[in-house]
Amino acid sequence: MAKATKKQALGRGLSALLQETPNINSASDKNADKLVGNIIELELGLIEVNPYQPRTYFDEEALRELASSIRELGVIQPITVRKLEGNKFQLVSGERRFRASKLIGNKTVPAYIRLANDQEMLEMALVENIQRKNLDPIEVALSYQRLIDEIQLTQEELSTRVGKKRSTVTNYLRLLKLDPILQTGMRDGFISMGHGRAMINIDNTEDQLAVYEKILREKLSVRQTEDLVKSLKTGSVAKPKKKAIPAFVKNSNKEFSEFFGHKIDISVSNNGKGKISIPFHSEEDFNRIKNLLK
Repeated sequence: MAKATKKQALGRGLSALLQETPNINSASDKNADKLVGNIIELELGLIEVNPYQPRTYFDEEALRELASSIRELGVIQPITVRKLEGNKFQLVSGERRFRASKLIGNKTVPAYIRLANDQEMLEMALVENIQRKNLDPIEVALSYQRLIDEIQLTQEELSTRVGKKRSTVTNYLRLLKLDPILQTGMRDGFISMGHGRAMINIDNTEDQLAVYEKILREKLSVRQTEDLVKSLKTGSVAKPKKKAIPAFVKNSNKEFSEFFGHKIDISVSNNGKGKISIPFHSEEDFNRIKNLLK
């Protein structure tokens, strides 16, 4: 009980310090050591969302579940914010906890205070989010690409920062070469990263989309997709050849069409048998054709 009282008193003291010295913007500022690196109860209204947040989708049901947990138990793990000018702060990590706290009407949230420039902010936000397990593969790939482009990291340096093998990083980045429709399919959970990795080896966009449609239509597994792509690459999947129309049919087709006043479809199977399809466009047209057959 004594420990809990001490923690609350500490929070109030730091909050008071924040009001008295709002212009702490660097580690060399007066009282910076007393604020930066500490946890305080921070007003939600003073916090801006993170513009570098790589997560673009927040599951509403999961957010409500988290809000219910916070209502019962409080925020167990503080969010992390960086100090801005005046009494303004910006989220580094913990946006779900921030959103859930607002959802249940909380006015404050426990927050760990730190200082960071824009580049450090971007890197912290991206790396922190990459470590989470519920990002979709494209979100992870985009986060990796941003670290490479905006922080100027090599793939080797990136793999060290995020604690992943370089081959893993490369596999994610290659997903960004897929057609946007396939990337959306991965983000929406229609296909897995394994499906996407298999289709990377297809150079032609139209072929990629054709395989994607086949995966959805026939519910192909990753292994089946890999086999299909392999067959396409080796050319062992023969495209169906159009059956040659026999001369007696070809010569008579125009005559049939002129007689019935419509383009007549005549199909012939391999054994020489076939069928004649006569279209009609209304009841009157049907009766007209019927009279021609009398």
